[in-house]
Amino acid sequence: MAIKNLLVLAILLSVLGVSVAHPKGLYLNYYKHRCPDAEAIVRRVTVQYVSHEPSLAAALLRMNFHDCFVRGCDGSILLKYPYNETERYAAPNLSVRGYEVVDAVKSALERKCPGVVSCADVLSLVARDAVIVINGPWWPVPLGRRDGRISKKSEVNLPSPLAGISALKKKFFDKGLNSKDLVVLSGAHTIGISHCSVIHQGIYNFTGKGDSDSSMNPRYARALKKRCKPADNRTIMMDPRSVKKFDSHYFNMVAQRKGLFKSDRTLLDDPETKSYIYTQVATAGSSFNKDFADSMVKLGFVGILTGNKGEIRKRCAFVN
Repeated sequence: MAIKNLLVLAILLSVLGVSVAHPKGLYLNYYKHRCPDAEAIVRRVTVQYVSHEPSLAAALLRMNFHDCFVRGCDGSILLKYPYNETERYAAPNLSVRGYEVVDAVKSALERKCPGVVSCADVLSLVARDAVIVINGPWWPVPLGRRDGRISKKSEVNLPSPLAGISALKKKFFDKGLNSKDLVVLSGAHTIGISHCSVIHQGIYNFTGKGDSDSSMNPRYARALKKRCKPADNRTIMMDPRSVKKFDSHYFNMVAQRKGLFKSDRTLLDDPETKSYIYTQVATAGSSFNKDFADSMVKLGFVGILTGNKGEIRKRCAFVN
């Protein structure tokens, strides 16, 4: 309750033009004096890109998530050097895209306010503004993160789409996130795409006997087989009915055991996450947008660098 009250106060004071400190050292209106147009610049460039290519919303949201879940929300996923050794070259990140949006925003900010706005803050803002473009929820983004100087491919150990509920909960708990955050943030799968290779085992050889995962709706498994042939690695939509719209339909799919990933279907194996899914189905997602906003605020504080830690990169792909 205290955190919710703080956020309400922060939003109100932000509207009034007052900077509000969070206990972890971030502020709303952090750039008010040093780069007053920062958030407007981020929004303008992000809208330009995502309006032209709406699928970038899911891509940028995913990039933000992948960044925060490794070394924290420090922009380390953006680094290219040492070549082939940084986070962006790890297997789970090879399909991450949208770097050009972050780079374009950063370039625009550098022209206006050189050396002021961190790439970590850019990524947090871009993810939020991209979701807004496709009619998703708005959430406050306290700012003041600094950029990490370290990025290692070997450290990328993200929650797996093949994981069960216990492993997923541990991954989230280790980052200070709870079961509700797990199921709420999984709702982002209402947008975006994956690849057939990720689900091949689940639909063709789950136990090594040529069978499908028994947690999957059989009709859904058959439909996936028609879309994803054994040697095929084409793209596949996570939530075909609402892939271009941020809504709560994902929970309807999961409730029918039609989650694309094992990590989706296993949410029915835990009383708390299962209850949340059925509540969203029964209420047509009445609280999902607010819950998603709350969980994204929490995610944005994971492993942040502030004060004298890290740096403000001139280019997001390289340390200074």
